[in-house]
Amino acid sequence: MGKKQAASENYLERKPRRPEGLSWSADEKGIVTLDIENTGAMNRIAQKLLHKPKVTHIHLDEIGSFVWPLLDGEKDIIALGALVRDEFGEKADPLYERLAKYFQILDSYHFVEW
Repeated sequence: MGKKQAASENYLERKPRRPEGLSWSADEKGIVTLDIENTGAMNRIAQKLLHKPKVTHIHLDEIGSFVWPLLDGEKDIIALGALVRDEFGEKADPLYERLAKYFQILDSYHFVEW
């Protein structure tokens, strides 16, 4: 079925990976910042007329920052959840609901590939 998720596939068994070319960095506390270049005609107009930035910086939260470097396309969301549980314990609860929402958001902005 290509890039689309097969109907019988469990969402938590999907294997997310960071897209190539998406620039990111982590600060001394491990908080990840994604650097999203605003391209295209409408963005260029907004940059000139409305003084919008050429690059938008998106700061992930503590758990998102922990997960981001682990997105290698090899680990599924279940395995990532086990690592989050080891690192954060009950602080990550409800664990898989949070991770599912996190990946839905990343996917909606094309910040993750499957």
